[in-house]
Amino acid sequence: MTTISDQLPLAARLLDVLAWLAPDDLPRDILTPISANPADLDGALALLASYSMITLTDTTVSAHRLVQAVTRAHQATIGDAATGQPGLAAGKLLADAAPSDPRTNVADWPRWRSLLPHIDALADHLPEATDDDEVSYLLDRAATYQQGQGQYAAAITKFRRALAASQRIRGDDDPGSLASAHNLAFAYRAAGQLEEALPLYEATHASYRRIFGEDHPNTLGSANNLAGAYRATGRLEEALPLYEATYARYRLTLGEDHPDTLLPASNLAVAYQEAGRLEEAIALQEATYAARRRVLGEDHPSTLTSAGNLASAYYEAGRLDEAIALFEATHTASRRILGEDHPDTLTSANNVALAYKHAGRLDEAITLYEATHTTCRRILGDDHPTTRTIGANLDAARDEHT
Repeated sequence: MTTISDQLPLAARLLDVLAWLAPDDLPRDILTPISANPADLDGALALLASYSMITLTDTTVSAHRLVQAVTRAHQATIGDAATGQPGLAAGKLLADAAPSDPRTNVADWPRWRSLLPHIDALADHLPEATDDDEVSYLLDRAATYQQGQGQYAAAITKFRRALAASQRIRGDDDPGSLASAHNLAFAYRAAGQLEEALPLYEATHASYRRIFGEDHPNTLGSANNLAGAYRATGRLEEALPLYEATYARYRLTLGEDHPDTLLPASNLAVAYQEAGRLEEAIALQEATYAARRRVLGEDHPSTLTSAGNLASAYYEAGRLDEAIALFEATHTASRRILGEDHPDTLTSANNVALAYKHAGRLDEAITLYEATHTTCRRILGDDHPTTRTIGANLDAARDEHT
């Protein structure tokens, strides 16, 4: 390493950064900000490759594990590892490369899949006490992507660490810290851990109201999610008025067709359905679905959610032909847009199978339940609420068939 430092300091800087990441297949473009001159960067990478310290392709860099370990050990001897400086530099590069909107920006999901091994390696190597704002942001965004993919345990671990770093650096009442707390609560709820989710939602919403006021977008978003947590725990008498008040405030502050307004509209319609107010539920779901198609487009994940919710309302109202047609169309679109293994695709498959069963098409229902349950066990695990629900539905269909 001394020889490399003497020949080309940029190569040594690259090696310091690569030591904190996964050994295989780092996208080369992530390293671009290290040097203002692309030719210098290519030369430094070529030098490291000539010493067999890294392996290059046209698009990726792979570092040898022993070289990474030796480099980190060398940093420890000079004090860099204790402060996390090279690791923090690696974290900034990853944060700068992270795509926006990781939950719904489907086109960038392959990028997230390429980044995740390196984010995980960085988290493993970097002392938590040294996490800075860039690392906290990176972990939060990666967790958001993983939550959307049904990787709840990994998401919760990252959200917890991101929140701890934000609170340490900026304090509990900082908007970034409140957003991290909110994201962690959302992950708990998605994972079925409602006992952890609800008090965190309540505390975060109280903080938003105290700091920003009732009509601030962050306050309204937290109110919507707190209402969802109440609904998930069966507390509809608390969920419904909070949904209604939140939806009214969104319409007043942002307008009828704003994407943020359409979210509490959809959630309120689901709550109406659960409360047995089907006419109100269907009318609101139809309006929300039409607005999302117009504003967001047919293929947006939120539009697919609205389609599934409307189909569910039709099903509940006994409008089975309409429900099956819309469930099938939504499942086909989910498979194409989100992928076969996405949690929303699995939910849509369950909905199709349930409608088939209700229509007396038991053979089709059982076949789809079996395939979906197998995928759920592989992707989400045996104990996930979706896996358990589909397993119970499969058992019921088999019992009815016999």
